[in-house]
Amino acid sequence: MTNKKTIDFSNIKVSCEDCSLNELCLPRGLDTQDLGRLEEIVKRSRPLRTGEYIFRAGDKLTNLFAVRSGTVKLVLIDENGDDQIIGFYFPGEIIGLDAIDSERHLVSAIAIETSTYCGFPFNKVNEICRLIPELQNQLFKLMSRQLTAENELLLTIGKKNAEEKLSTFLLSISSRFQAMGYSSREFNLSMSRQETANYLGLTIETVSRIMSRFQREGLISINRKQVRIINMDTLRNLSTGCLSTEKKTG
Repeated sequence: MTNKKTIDFSNIKVSCEDCSLNELCLPRGLDTQDLGRLEEIVKRSRPLRTGEYIFRAGDKLTNLFAVRSGTVKLVLIDENGDDQIIGFYFPGEIIGLDAIDSERHLVSAIAIETSTYCGFPFNKVNEICRLIPELQNQLFKLMSRQLTAENELLLTIGKKNAEEKLSTFLLSISSRFQAMGYSSREFNLSMSRQETANYLGLTIETVSRIMSRFQREGLISINRKQVRIINMDTLRNLSTGCLSTEKKTG
């Protein structure tokens, strides 16, 4: 039995000064005076409905965005013209860094449930970084974190089998929830099975089959979108290829 509350991102409301997620967002490490300066340029969005865009691929860079509530996916159009989900982002996490080099977004950001965000005008970033040097350091850390996440995605899709991919995905979500002070064992998966399959490079049938087997083997329990991890150690072993629940055939 966990004492931590299961997180429902669609109900989270955060602001800079009182933000419970400020260790994960741009204001990390800023004092009250610096937070006040940042508040002056931050623009908060209206609630976005499922399927609404924060920005589209090809849009000019105007803002960096911090997810304030809900869940957002980043989508890339591949060489075949198909959508490829390259990430899911939760409250306190930053999107829009993809456009810093070309000044145009390479991906689209889409709400997958009711969501809000904070926008930081990019043309004021240099100015605010001069006033708040710690903000520049935090931006560098966020960029590094995003590159690491992208590299992990390439490794997950390129070298792991379906079972390893799905267990790695669940553990990744678990660790991100834990970093925000919520339960690492009980959480809501706001993304659909189809979105999960797209992200991991699997079919929806494969995702459903493996999730059902994980539940049957007592590794997790599922109640609609709520997932409870029962056996974390076995999931970790599965994610690294040290164990398999697949039945071997002759």
